[in-house]
Amino acid sequence: DADIQYFKSCGYIPMTATELATANMADIDNRKILLLTFDDGYYNNYKYVFPLLKKYNAKAVISPVAKFSEDFTATGEENANYGHLLKKNIKEMYDSGLVEFQNHSYNMHTLTPRKGIGKKYKESDDEYKTAITNDINKAQEYIKSITGNAPTAFIYPFGEESGSSLEILKEAGFLSTLNCTEKLNYVTKNPESLYELGRFRRDNAESTAQLMEKISKK
Repeated sequence: DADIQYFKSCGYIPMTATELATANMADIDNRKILLLTFDDGYYNNYKYVFPLLKKYNAKAVISPVAKFSEDFTATGEENANYGHLLKKNIKEMYDSGLVEFQNHSYNMHTLTPRKGIGKKYKESDDEYKTAITNDINKAQEYIKSITGNAPTAFIYPFGEESGSSLEILKEAGFLSTLNCTEKLNYVTKNPESLYELGRFRRDNAESTAQLMEKISKK
């Protein structure tokens, strides 16, 4: 709540990843663009974050692990402590116009046998491309089946990637990628500036002032 109040008071514009990718950058002050991103698709995003977005008319990007959402949808369990978003939660949030859902893999949010979408030991380039393409496409289909639109951004699970990951994601049609590197982003008219966007991890033990101090030092 305090974070959103702060950003709003300073004139920051919360946008979605698709809005950022399709905006006319000549008309936008780069210093005032803000992406609020939430990974994995936990149910607490619906219970706690969504009401705040509606309160302040702010936008956010949620990137669910599709398999986790699918599993919790099957059981119907809504638990803010450990649960993941159900299809109906995703649909309601998306229909509000305040939440965009992006691709965080179908079921590659794991540390073994591969870390995220990283390449496995001795895995050939073709095997690697086939494995992650199949998984990512499955996540695309899952989210599109709920929202009617396929994700335009890919968020790396654990920030893990390989030397060929980005080219594969570009071939798949993604307009931007987000990793876990803490850095400020400078977006230009060049579409390449939308790839490998960094993000600042929000520690629940720090205040809004501490968060902004950390960001200002980058």
